[in-house]
Amino acid sequence: MIRKAEECRVELKEHMRDGDGTVELTHFIAGPEEMNGKGRLCSKIHLRPGTSIGYHVHDKDAEIFYIMKGTAEYNDGGEVKTVKAGDVTICPTGTGHGIANRSEEDVELVAVIVYA
Repeated sequence: MIRKAEECRVELKEHMRDGDGTVELTHFIAGPEEMNGKGRLCSKIHLRPGTSIGYHVHDKDAEIFYIMKGTAEYNDGGEVKTVKAGDVTICPTGTGHGIANRSEEDVELVAVIVYA
């Protein structure tokens, strides 16, 4: 199957997970069935300067971020670290994370959430 760029659903989420500003998500999948029921999200996330996804815990799933563009502050279980293009973050089940763009440049990442 091929899904063309113009077929991907774009969603704007204001204050995502109690974060700042409006986050843009471009969804690559239509729903969990396209991941054989093993996950619920596979999306590009666009963080403009000053936007963030607030800290949250993954109780029943895990999430991976692949940073494609820019530099961001990543809250890794309460410890804030800098991530940049090419870095990968892993948030296993039972742990928490958040990400913020405190720079003047856009940040783009791919996020994948899989069920535990």
